Amino acid sequence: MRWRGREQSTNVEDRRRSGGRVAVAGGGLGLIIIAILYALLGGNPQRVLQQQQQVAVQAPGEQQELTPEEKERGEFASVVLRDTEEVWSQLFQENGLRYEPPKMVLFSGSIRSACGGATAASGPFYCPADQKVYLDTSFFTQLARDLQAPGDFAQAYVIAHEVGHHVQNLLGQTEVVDQIRRTRRPEEANAASVRLELQADFYAGCMLHHAQRMKQIIEPGDVEEALRAATAIGDDRLQAKSQGYIVPESFTHGTSEQRLRWFTKGLETGDLSQGDTFSATQL
Repeated sequence: MRWRGREQSTNVEDRRRSGGRVAVAGGGLGLIIIAILYALLGGNPQRVLQQQQQVAVQAPGEQQELTPEEKERGEFASVVLRDTEEVWSQLFQENGLRYEPPKMVLFSGSIRSACGGATAASGPFYCPADQKVYLDTSFFTQLARDLQAPGDFAQAYVIAHEVGHHVQNLLGQTEVVDQIRRTRRPEEANAASVRLELQADFYAGCMLHHAQRMKQIIEPGDVEEALRAATAIGDDRLQAKSQGYIVPESFTHGTSEQRLRWFTKGLETGDLSQGDTFSATQL
């Protein structure tokens, strides 16, 4: 992906220099596994943490200098965030709307958001309450090592997906799903969550489509990187890898095939009118 030397966003809060330690009540490795399965790439990991009665607390620590690799990851995330700002500002304007970009918080180890506390193991997430995307950039290593989805375009997909949740929040789609979660049976709530996540995948593809049109950012092999990432984080694949079997009614993000399909549709068309996952009869 062509990103070096390009404009960075001014909406980044880099908190990685502040050292911190996490106190977690119970759970241990089990919490990490649950968080990876249900919170990776979209949604709010605090729901899982709260259900397991976990408490994550960020304690002050020594100041830490960023390594050259960490600095580069922060610059990359800032460039991608700037791409999302330009693309979504244009798309909103074309539809008679005004886009208010989210803040991105870069953290290391643990963080406390308006949605509660989380650790790096929870994965990237968007918090509607403060309209911020939270990202521990060490997740990119996990994406490559544990999920076999390396590459900067795969990382751009992760960021674009989380910003897609911000777009949903601005358009009122998040509140609709939250209402379903509060009032319906768990199976119905999970089904609504899947549609929300698949639409965020579509929005991610759509954003990258327009970023390519505007800036020619894609290099050979980039699309394949993003497609591997979309495939790697399907509920079916994550559950099968973790527990050896799948429970479809517990899915909250969609299968690998579904995530790949909706991301690809957005990437190929860039047409927002084709991203209504809530009305789709087939996902």
